Amino acid sequence: MAQALYRGMNRAAIDRQLNLRARWPDHEGAFARWARESADIRANLACRLDLAYDAGPGGSLDFFPAPGGSGALLAFIHGGYWQSLDKGDFSYLAPAFVEAGTAFASLNYRLAPEAKVGEIVAQVRRSLAWLHRQAGTLGFDPGRLFVAGHSAGGHLALMAAATDWAREGPDLPADTVKGVCSVSGVYDLRPVRLSYHQEVLDLTAADAEVLSPLLHVPERAPPLICAVGSEETEEFLFQQDQLIEAWGARGLNAVVIELPGRQHFTAVDALGEPGHDLFQAVRGMLLGPP
Repeated sequence: MAQALYRGMNRAAIDRQLNLRARWPDHEGAFARWARESADIRANLACRLDLAYDAGPGGSLDFFPAPGGSGALLAFIHGGYWQSLDKGDFSYLAPAFVEAGTAFASLNYRLAPEAKVGEIVAQVRRSLAWLHRQAGTLGFDPGRLFVAGHSAGGHLALMAAATDWAREGPDLPADTVKGVCSVSGVYDLRPVRLSYHQEVLDLTAADAEVLSPLLHVPERAPPLICAVGSEETEEFLFQQDQLIEAWGARGLNAVVIELPGRQHFTAVDALGEPGHDLFQAVRGMLLGPP
């Protein structure tokens, strides 16, 4: 029997937990639907596309203003195991927020293997700093900047929540990010490093430790909303449970929204469904006091 590497699992078992495309072969249908619906939204909803927040590859975002401006902004970070997908795949989430009076931005970042995960984390932080500084030009309240992410994007959203913003610039308040939502997030990179993803991500043991939100819960953090589909792999369910436990141990504010019947590629849809509990929870966070 192959050696157990993590939580009693060998390499093959870890791969089965993390290979989401193999688990749900119909993921290509979800990708096609996201792209199709998102293209239609961009063609019919006011937006500013490919705004450069950073020099070089991946440093752009799409911005969907809310009517009237000066309200909150939800910045969304896509998943794809830090290796794939694009900001344009998630424009379909924008209408629900815009109609609720909230601006929406979809962020890109340089993908692995061209960028290491640590470099991606730093780039996402620069994107949020840029948004805060451009709030007046874009038309939203810089004191109401919120972040959401799916899968690897959930990891990046949690890393943003733990940012020491003073290091990003003296003009940035300590609470630059006012709230976070993570859908089916990755919170512990140690099993990722032991999986087939390592061939692309090339994580060191130190990377996996330093870049795991589960292992570095901040003493102070904005409110957190977490959601994971009930049909996700056991590892994704386990990591969310562990994060919520660690968050609570710090006395931090965290809410869990149930996603019954959802798997990895349908869980994120709930974020843009006005009648869903996840959207309602995020909307409440956006519209409540900062």
